[in-house]
Amino acid sequence: MEVRSSACPLDCPDLCGLAVTVDHGRVVEITGDRRGPVTEGFICGKVRKFADHMYGDDRLTTPLLRTGPKGSDQWSAISWDDALDRITGRIQAIRARSGAQAILPYHYGGSNGWLTEGALASRLFRRLGASTLDRTFCAAATTAATHGLYGAMPGMALEDYAHAQLIVLWGVNPSATGIHLVPVIERARAAGARLVVIDPRQTPLARRADLHLALRPGTDLPVALAAIGALFARGHADREFLAAHATGADELERRAARWTIDAAAREAGIDPALLDRFVELYAAAAPAAIRLGYGIERNRNGGSAAAAVMALPAVAGKFGVRGGGFTMSNGDARWGLTSETAIAAPVAGTRRINMSEIAQALARVRDPGIEMLFVYNCNPVATAPDQRALIEQLERDDLFVVVHEQVMTDTARLADLVLPATTFLEHREVRRGYGTMRLYDSPAVAAPVGESRSNNQLFGALLERLDLVRPGDAMTDDELVAATFAAGAHGPALRAQIARDGVAVPPEGATPIAFVDSFPATADRKIHLVSAALDREAPHGLYHYRPDPGSDDYPLALISPALATQISSMFGQLRKAPGQLQMAPADAASRGLASGDRVRVWNASGEVACVVKVTSEVRPGVCVLAKGLWRRHTRNGYTANALIPPGLADLGGQAAYNDARVQVAKVVD
Repeated sequence: MEVRSSACPLDCPDLCGLAVTVDHGRVVEITGDRRGPVTEGFICGKVRKFADHMYGDDRLTTPLLRTGPKGSDQWSAISWDDALDRITGRIQAIRARSGAQAILPYHYGGSNGWLTEGALASRLFRRLGASTLDRTFCAAATTAATHGLYGAMPGMALEDYAHAQLIVLWGVNPSATGIHLVPVIERARAAGARLVVIDPRQTPLARRADLHLALRPGTDLPVALAAIGALFARGHADREFLAAHATGADELERRAARWTIDAAAREAGIDPALLDRFVELYAAAAPAAIRLGYGIERNRNGGSAAAAVMALPAVAGKFGVRGGGFTMSNGDARWGLTSETAIAAPVAGTRRINMSEIAQALARVRDPGIEMLFVYNCNPVATAPDQRALIEQLERDDLFVVVHEQVMTDTARLADLVLPATTFLEHREVRRGYGTMRLYDSPAVAAPVGESRSNNQLFGALLERLDLVRPGDAMTDDELVAATFAAGAHGPALRAQIARDGVAVPPEGATPIAFVDSFPATADRKIHLVSAALDREAPHGLYHYRPDPGSDDYPLALISPALATQISSMFGQLRKAPGQLQMAPADAASRGLASGDRVRVWNASGEVACVVKVTSEVRPGVCVLAKGLWRRHTRNGYTANALIPPGLADLGGQAAYNDARVQVAKVVD
């Protein structure tokens, strides 16, 4: 037995340090360590049980070639050499026949660091001249909004929420997606802080909050604008701060004035007295902190909504003190390093395809059409919109699909060639946090299962076979890490920190105070409250509200929040319980439904057959079907993704998952 240090790169803001007990290369226990002050030695149940994922029956151990119809689960085990020969031959044939843009890499980076998202994979597809993927499942609209207003400025450190006197959780459920913030919030509350939760659901923290605003999905924008307008109108705006540190304050005030407290509350379906109370609580509190989640961006108004919420601390003058400001992401902490160093190839000037529109792209893109889809770090059948159409496209015999994956996912079942991938405990990884401001360089601590290979092993072999290796290229993980740190001014100091402490913090520290230690990274170092670039990008201008897309035929808003037991679709193979549609008692009663009834949930895009759970945790007019479910979890093999309509958020090409509007009815045998 040996205890080895690692760090969790999975899609969570907390970035936990791990103590991994290994017996002859096999993981037997995973616990948290104390290298990061937020982790405090405990970790979530998902990662504690990670060995079940590594060694379960669904783990892929050898390359598999499809031998029957797509989706038939008929496979033949082949060697890695055979698999690489087939991929290389197919790429060469496609390039000669149609050009490299007929090849599309399909990937996402939420649960990966610089070695498994980017690095040799990006180098390969850039040098090939393949089509470029715009990754828009998450953080596209919010990143656009953050950078438009503040540039690359880190948010408030999660540990600093302990100093706040008011904490606002807006569209985020830390109990499921970032559990280490929960004890920080509890410490703040024990010291007298108040808690406000803005969420359509009664989350665990909403049940204990001082104030819960259960908005209709997609109405965050008018609520935030009404709060801004009230701050200006009631004399709560910090005009001195705005004059010194912001542009566009007068225009923001003008646009916000369109929404009164009463009008916004009516649109959001809440009591105006509650919204009024929120404004007064926020104005009076010092320090006051807002933690934004990604739920806010997943609708037609998502980018403007995020921008409006992030404007609140500027308008109210909440910056400049520890425990004051907001956190969207801390991925912009100033490390002085970039993943581009490891890629070592310029961004290709090839056509760009939005990953949220993959089903339409496979069906409609021409000159050339997409002939090869190379999927890694992603399970689009369980995560992409328009699920029904995507499955139909993946079933085409003229589309060659390669999937590099750890377990046999729904997407892998529709592949022509499946390649076994290592997990983060089986390869080296460099990961910086997007919540906590920490950086880990974690070695492999366990032996790879079967013949699984890392992304860099796979794509490095393809670079060599396709004669795309250049003199001086860093090819191994060790070489890639060395090149990445060597390219940054702070690289040697960061490596020394890691060698000494097992973890590094940015040069400006792990808990910077905005407008004291860090400032906006805009050209003038000011907040651009009405960014000209965002104003041009948004279809009707920044802060323009597009009304609810519901109709008499489809009156219920369907939202798909995260499960506490999964990271999006990851670990779905371990889930035994069927998917449940959660509905408010009033909506269920009007349809004659009781918990456990079989229902159909449908709209013009598709239909899901599942069971219903009646719960007061969901507000009327809203129903919930969690994201990340696999096809096995519903009665007809479709999930909430089959119900996502066409259309995107106003910024960043963001998928508008929460704009689904549906009808629900009981299924009678």
